[in-house]
Amino acid sequence: MHLSQLKSGGVICREGEAARLVPGRTSIFELASEAVAKGAKLAEILPAGGEAVDLLALASAGKLDVPVRHPEPARMYLCGTGLTHLGSASTRNAMHAAAPEHETDSMKMFRMGIEGGKPAQGAVGVQPEWFYKGPGTEAIAPGDPLVSPAFALDGGEEPEIAGFYLIGENGIPFRIGFTLANEFSDHVTEKMNYLFLAHSKLRPASFGPEILIGELPAHIEGRSRVLRNGEAIFDAPFLSGEANMSHTLANLEHHHFKYAAFRRAGDLHVHMFGTATLSCGAGVVTEPGDVFEISAPAFGLALTNPLATEDGAPDRAVTVRSL
Repeated sequence: MHLSQLKSGGVICREGEAARLVPGRTSIFELASEAVAKGAKLAEILPAGGEAVDLLALASAGKLDVPVRHPEPARMYLCGTGLTHLGSASTRNAMHAAAPEHETDSMKMFRMGIEGGKPAQGAVGVQPEWFYKGPGTEAIAPGDPLVSPAFALDGGEEPEIAGFYLIGENGIPFRIGFTLANEFSDHVTEKMNYLFLAHSKLRPASFGPEILIGELPAHIEGRSRVLRNGEAIFDAPFLSGEANMSHTLANLEHHHFKYAAFRRAGDLHVHMFGTATLSCGAGVVTEPGDVFEISAPAFGLALTNPLATEDGAPDRAVTVRSL
């Protein structure tokens, strides 16, 4: 089952090819909150009936939003983990190339995941690389532009899977489902120095259009494309799911939610699980107007976003006033 969120308010449920407007519900966040309160599954509380809709037409018209938003954007956390996929170290290591006798920090982190990222069920494995992207204001709807700051040196896509989580009153994280994600980043800034990773990640990200309710498939095959004037300048497959990862989902989830600050009742978390496929790794230099397209059959409609650049001088200083 897949759910989608209308920007105007309203939830769409798709089972197979048939999509319908869920009666009496305005948001997936509302549905998830009800499921947590009742101790039920989303599928168990989903009202039956509702008019049929053309999901593709709605997406094409830009009427679909990020599948789940918090009514208070400051209580929505966009975070993620890197170097979690088999092969992910090769692209990252090339960005931070070192002499043959020296192993980069990226490769060290990747090897730690290979050796300890998949512990036995119930055990705790090695912690992954972790990053913060911003609050809910930085969650961009499918079809809307991903805006690169004026000071950015690059704006590049990262095709990923993201999990959406709502924290219950008892501090327990409840997973709502999974979506496609574009974990938009500045890879040129990151390449300058690994310690600039945090700066490179403080960018918007896009999610959706559909959220997969239920378990994540162990093997996911997707495609990442960058289109310029309608033609693909980058077109490559990407793999995800635990069969293609160096960490289990449970281990990644544990190392995020082990922090009490991330288990505050009522908060919403979006966690991106990483990738091994980047157009920048193939030498692509993106330009405003390029369109990112991320797709995978398990997630329904493709996630597309054009690239835009913020207006303003790149070296304009932010002035702080004293009180």
